[in-house]
Parts: sequence; C-alpha cells; structure tokens
Amino acid sequence: MRHHWSAGVVSAVVLIIVAATPMLALAQAPAPPPRLPNGQINLGAVPGQKGFWNSFNGQLVGRTGNALPTNLLIEEVPFRPWAKALFEYRRFRDGLDDPHARCQPAGGIRFLTAPNGTEFIQQPELNRILLIDGENRAWKRIAMEPGRKHPSPDDLNPSYFGDAIGWWEGDTLVVDTVGFNEKFWAFRNGLPHTRFLHLVERYTRLDMNRIKYEFTVDDKGAYTRPWSGGWHINWQSTNYDGSPGGEIHEYFCIDNERDSEHLER
Repeated sequence: MRHHWSAGVVSAVVLIIVAATPMLALAQAPAPPPRLPNGQINLGAVPGQKGFWNSFNGQLVGRTGNALPTNLLIEEVPFRPWAKALFEYRRFRDGLDDPHARCQPAGGIRFLTAPNGTEFIQQPELNRILLIDGENRAWKRIAMEPGRKHPSPDDLNPSYFGDAIGWWEGDTLVVDTVGFNEKFWAFRNGLPHTRFLHLVERYTRLDMNRIKYEFTVDDKGAYTRPWSGGWHINWQSTNYDGSPGGEIHEYFCIDNERDSEHLER
C-alpha cells in the first residue's frame, strides 16, 4: 500500500512538472520585438524604457560566444596574399598600430564594436535612420529614401562611415554602404580593407533583447571573393559600466587621452 501511494505521488508530481514547463517557458520568453506606429520594427527603446545595444564583443570570424554558427573561421577568410600578410603583422603587433587607439573614428563594422553602446534613432517621416555611438558621440546616417542610389565612384567622397542606403525587407533592416576611406581599421581584429569595400548589413530584431546582425564584405582589393558573418547584439538596461541607469555616458577619446604615449613604437 505504501509503495503504491509513493508511486502515485511521483506520477502526480511528474504530471505537474510536465504541465507547468510550457507555462514557465512562456513566462521566461522575451517579449516580441516592438513596432512603430507605422508598423515597422522599432530598433530602439520603447516609451518609458532605458537602455542601448551593446555589441562590443561582436565577432566577425569564429563561432564562439555570441557569434553566428555560420561564421567563417579565420583560416577560411579569402584573403589576398598581401592582405593576409598585413593581418598577420597587425596581429603580431597586438593592435599597437590601430588608428582607433589614436582617436581615429571607428568606421565600417568597427562602429558597432566600439565601447559605450549604440542607439538607433528612426525617423521614417524624414526617410532616415541615425545610429549614435557612445564612443566620441559618433553618429552615422542611413538614407531611407525609396529608390535612392549611391553616387558614381567618381563622385564619391571617401569617408569613415561611407555612403549608406537602407531599406526594409520584411522586418529586417538592410544597409548597403560604399565609399570608405583607408584611414582606419574597418574591423576591430585588424582585418584589412581597401577603398573598394562594399558592406551590406542586415539587422533583424528577434525580440526585446536581441538583434541578429549579419554582414557581407565585398572588397576586391583585399579579398578574392565576398564573405559573410555576424553575431547577436544584446540589449543592455544598465549603464555601460554596469551601474543603474541604462544611459550612454559621454566619452571622447581626445579628452584627457593618455594611452597613445604608452604605445610601443
């Protein structure tokens, strides 16, 4: 009798756990991505919410951490010989020659992986989206005018952030950028780029807490073919240093900058 009673209790507990599991999972699941009044995905905070996107640990290559499982390994990147040699030299130097360490702007994909976080400011009434970076208060504009085209190569003025045109493919923001200069490292790990860099980025907000970021690099000067990668960008509701607030603090590299004098030559 005692044995049957125990078995019955165990069965009942198992049934309760099985029945409760979907409800617990539902309660813990992140809320779906928010939308603007026009129905577009809202890539920023909702009214009353504070925070920003923290992509500092984004990985262009490799499959660990928040990287996408489809990322290339470094040995799979289709370098041209000179670009591979330069990358190896930069890696050997451990970033000592990085222009970013001397307060040059973080262009290309580097914009997302600079410290201090990133915000999206969507202005559909003005056909543009602004990305604001917490480091140096850098910002770049994504032109969203329907049918907009890049200037001809002869008319492009090479810059750190390039000429960016965006559009929506369903709930994914696609950004096509050309016209980069060569005064910066477009990728934090030292992967080279040239003036031929054509960067296509895709931002898909999966829920309230994550954006799936995908990129394709097409640079005939540095690589033998286009290649792609990406990672998940996480929402941060605290300040960048972890203290309460959810604000992007003001930071300027040149203000009281003391690092470059200690870099080895």
